Amino acid sequence: MINVTAVFDIGKTNKKFFLFDSDYKEVYKEYISFDEIQDEDGHPTENLKALQEWLKKVFQNILEASEYNIQAINFSTYGASFVHLDENGEVLTPLYNYTKQIDKSIVDEFVEKYGPREDFLKTTGCFHLSLLNSGLQLYWIKHTKPEIFKKIKYSLHLPQYLSFIFTGIALSEYTSIGCHTGLWDYTKKDYHSWVYKEELHKILPTIVSTETSINMNYNGKRIKIGVGIHDSSSALLPYVRSVKKKFVLVSTGTWSITLNPFTDHPIVEDSDAEDSINYMRINGKPVKATRLFLGNEYKIQIDKLSKLFDVDEDYHRHVKFDYDIYSEILHDFKHMFTWEGLIDQDMPKETHITYDKFEYAYHQLMTELVLLQIKSIKDVIGDDDVKRLYIDGGFSDNDLFVKLLSHYCRNMKLRTTDSSLGSALGAAISISDKKLNSKFLRKNYSLKKHVPFIIK
Repeated sequence: MINVTAVFDIGKTNKKFFLFDSDYKEVYKEYISFDEIQDEDGHPTENLKALQEWLKKVFQNILEASEYNIQAINFSTYGASFVHLDENGEVLTPLYNYTKQIDKSIVDEFVEKYGPREDFLKTTGCFHLSLLNSGLQLYWIKHTKPEIFKKIKYSLHLPQYLSFIFTGIALSEYTSIGCHTGLWDYTKKDYHSWVYKEELHKILPTIVSTETSINMNYNGKRIKIGVGIHDSSSALLPYVRSVKKKFVLVSTGTWSITLNPFTDHPIVEDSDAEDSINYMRINGKPVKATRLFLGNEYKIQIDKLSKLFDVDEDYHRHVKFDYDIYSEILHDFKHMFTWEGLIDQDMPKETHITYDKFEYAYHQLMTELVLLQIKSIKDVIGDDDVKRLYIDGGFSDNDLFVKLLSHYCRNMKLRTTDSSLGSALGAAISISDKKLNSKFLRKNYSLKKHVPFIIK
């Protein structure tokens, strides 16, 4: 029988269940997805009932499996999502989707009370005001659904609600609170004053460290149950635990999130830095971050280029970096792409491709995108002395992205990692007493070193 840690890793689309052995090797996994349901306004939302039923069913099946001995369980989920419970622990509302639009008058009223807007965003580590800030959801419910608000005993972020399902104990933890919720004042290291003025602290449970676990007798078995963790902070954790020197992590995908967990200046002073946000480490320390809609833009532009040059939609995956092409592009470099999901002061009013080969246009595209990524990295480093750069996620396999980044960041040691486990592995690590050594990333994440190409 193998001793294992169980992790539920809940994304907006895919719901995953993992078992890790004592060396954090994956020994079992299970996936499922649910059709979204609708809230009272017809907006799509998580099927919380189906999710809860699946959690209990999967966990019970594993408990009964003869080959695994579950010693601990934890939960990693997306953020900006509250579950509101009444005094009996019953769910009061749908899990409101953070994409749901709320009346502009509510936001305006909030800003009038607790602004100026720029000051509020700066101190709370947010980039704008919407339901993507879960604190604003509480304000919205209080002022538009007062009868429901009166019934709320606890409001739990989604990771903590999943923990509550198994323990019946309501708790809060730092990574969920610190994820652009609008609840936390990074200058005071406490809830923002507006939370107390609106008396929201009364429905927010006691804050504990993300490393907290509760020893429970679950169906006759002693199991350590974690309090849950926000997925972005969870994905950062294996790096923080195993890398001893300062670093920046660029986690790529639909969004490219650049994280600096070592900064002495987490508060963004530049009011124009609209894509600068804060996350929080498991011990409550702030993480300065920037976001870039990189993967989304890449997908849009690749689709256009594939049609323009009449190549297969997967053709771009096979294009490798070519120094001669890059040199030609640089010789008389000018920006050619107009972005749809990004704002860049250097972009032209209309996309104008002057090349007659896909490979040239693709090198141009990647050069322009990497220049934006470099700006994002520089913004998050600021004046900090950081010499290490880690890249994970989808773009860690993109030859042009990695080589160009290595070229432009030649004063830094660049490493790529490959782990589809990401936040799930972080959730397992967060409730473990086991120390990680410097070899962890190489063993578990296929760590690769990259050297800048030689300029001819």
